This record gives sequence, structure tokens and C-alpha cells, in this order.
Amino acid sequence: MGEEETLAQHRSSSFAAPLILLLVLAFQFASKWLDQLKKRGARSDKEIQLRREIKQLLKEASSFSQPSTFAQAAKLKRLATAKEKELANYQESHSKEIHMSYDLYLRVLRILKVVIYFVLICWFWRAPVAAISQQLVQPFGKFLSWWTGGQSKNNVMVGIIPWLILSTRVSKFVCGLFK
Repeated sequence: MGEEETLAQHRSSSFAAPLILLLVLAFQFASKWLDQLKKRGARSDKEIQLRREIKQLLKEASSFSQPSTFAQAAKLKRLATAKEKELANYQESHSKEIHMSYDLYLRVLRILKVVIYFVLICWFWRAPVAAISQQLVQPFGKFLSWWTGGQSKNNVMVGIIPWLILSTRVSKFVCGLFK
């Protein structure tokens, strides 16, 4: 009966390690995606229309090159400057709204991440997440087996906290590759 329980625990822990890694990777990609959306921002129809109008006004102003049409060109340039100010004001107010909404999403994601990490830590406390050959992790065996009972049959039992740390570092590296 003891062997069957150990075998069942080993099978569940063999699936736990990759699932935890995928979960951490999903959190990392979601965070990176939200950061990119926040930096890039979204362009609205009004902003596109204002840019188009400014471009058209400047194009018309540059077409007036004669001294007799100087007043018309100056008037168009002033209109373009006024539109640029309107665009700047619109972008400022719109960017504040966007940054606040993305900050809210990032905060919710961070809270969800903390809660799920806490649940994982409670679930796998003093239970191994994975078993790795002792030869592969020779100098780091004690660190990886922290709070799991150490070694078993030339394998190092990996604890949840070291596995979360390792998974986070790997997921940050992988997300860095997809810039």
C-alpha cells in the first residue's frame, strides 16, 4: 500500500512541474502583453482624423509659395498649429485613461498571480513537485530540495518554492526572446 501511494504521488508531481511552469509562463506573457499595450497605446478615430487634417492643412500651406498667397499660407499654418494643440490635449487626456485602465489590469493580474502562487505553495508544501537526477543538479541539490525531504534513490526532490523561482526565471528569459 505504501508503494502505491508513493507511485501515485510521483505521478501527480511529474505532471505538476510542467503545469506550474506553463502557468508561470502564461502569467509572464500576459504581463508582458499588457505592458506592451500600455506603452504603445491605442489610436482612436478622432486622433487619426486630427492627424489627417493637420497633414492636409500643412500640405495646402506649402502649396502656396507665391508672395501674394502668403496670408493664406500663414492662416493655414495657424490652423494646423491649433489642430496640433487640440491633438496634444486629446492625446494627454486619452493616454491618462488608457494608462489607468492598463494599471488596473496589471494590478488585478499581479493579485491573481500572488493568490495562485500562495495556493500552489500551500498545496505542495513539503511535497516534491518534481524529481531530478542528482547528477544533473550536483551543486544545487540542497537548494532545490528545500522543505521536501531531500533525496530519494539518487534523485533530488524539487520543492515548490525553488520550482516557482526557477520557473519565473525561465519564463522571463523565454518572454525576452519574443520581443
